[in-house]
Amino acid sequence: MRATATLQAADNALLDDSSISNNGPAAGHRRLAPSFPIMSQQSNNQENSTSLKGNSRDGSSGGTSTSTSSLTNAGPSSDGQFWNSTQRLAKKYRTEVAASASSVLSTMSTFPLDSVKTRMQTYKYAGFVDCVKQTYHTERLRGFFRGVTAPMLSITAVRTVSFSIYQRSKYAYSDWVKRNFGFDVMNHVASHGSLPNFWTVATFGAAGATAGSCITLIACPFELTKLSAQVSVLMADKKNCLKPGSHAIAASYQNKGTLKTMGNIVKHRGLGGLYTGFGLHLTRDTLGTAMYFITYESSKQLLTTFGGDGTHNNPFAVLIAGGMCGIVSWALIYPVDSAKSIYQRNSLMYSKGEKVEPVKIRFFQRNMYRGLGVSMARSCAVNAVFFSSFEFLKKRIKAMEDR
Repeated sequence: MRATATLQAADNALLDDSSISNNGPAAGHRRLAPSFPIMSQQSNNQENSTSLKGNSRDGSSGGTSTSTSSLTNAGPSSDGQFWNSTQRLAKKYRTEVAASASSVLSTMSTFPLDSVKTRMQTYKYAGFVDCVKQTYHTERLRGFFRGVTAPMLSITAVRTVSFSIYQRSKYAYSDWVKRNFGFDVMNHVASHGSLPNFWTVATFGAAGATAGSCITLIACPFELTKLSAQVSVLMADKKNCLKPGSHAIAASYQNKGTLKTMGNIVKHRGLGGLYTGFGLHLTRDTLGTAMYFITYESSKQLLTTFGGDGTHNNPFAVLIAGGMCGIVSWALIYPVDSAKSIYQRNSLMYSKGEKVEPVKIRFFQRNMYRGLGVSMARSCAVNAVFFSSFEFLKKRIKAMEDR
């Protein structure tokens, strides 16, 4: 019995020392060094471990190799890997992510003002309040959000492409000016106490015009669809028809979604009908985007110069610069936008092949500025929401920590 107890004690000692040796070399050596049999057992364990590893590599150990392989390859969970990869992508493209989300938010929150603006441009009302009352009376709250899907679909692409083209163009034109005239535009803007001059205005204006002319290709079909949805109820009214035979066509646009409205335009005016008013749209976006970025960049530069370092990161400074660029750009191009809206509205009442009378751009003529106050208020609101959300989201994405 004593011999059996001694053997059991020895076996227990072997198990205890083996587990300790696996916890760290120091602990194992302190207890295993005096016992030669234990060292021999350790050697056998190591050989067995090596054999198992060899069998795992050869794929001949059955279930044991599968279990060993699973433990060896254990790593972060799939959820953690997905989260980390998503965070890396979000941080890399934080400008695009923030711009897209902010654009959707600003468009949705201020769309009723855009709807009222379009109605006042294309039809006669006593004023802003009269337009709101009549719209709510005939169409209820839904009338203010007719056509919101089209800009919600296009806003992400337009904003992303616009900002991307503008940034690339700005540096390209700045390098051209530096090579040919020896003036470093970007260095001048970044210099403490600098003021806008001819070269900065020309560079930002050219870059903005480039961006504006490019985004017209994307924006025109969606904006035409939005306009047709906004005024579809008014077009369907017989007293607003331009000619007797146009009522059936005008009424066909009523109560349709974005895709169905696009399909209806193609049905009556062909595929090219989606680009009705493209010339006026191109003129508006080219001039408007140029003035937008000139005002925005110059306002930031002035705020930084007179407000001290870091002023351009102040939320109120961003609000002022964004609001100013919207007001100034709309004041310049509003008659162009009115002519575009009227021409597109008229075209929707005609079939393909029928001649639509052109609409002339008349600056400083009162009827071409109907709804300007609404547009300026809307522009201030849009840019206030957009830039505040944009800066906030960009900072939050950048500050995210990996798990």
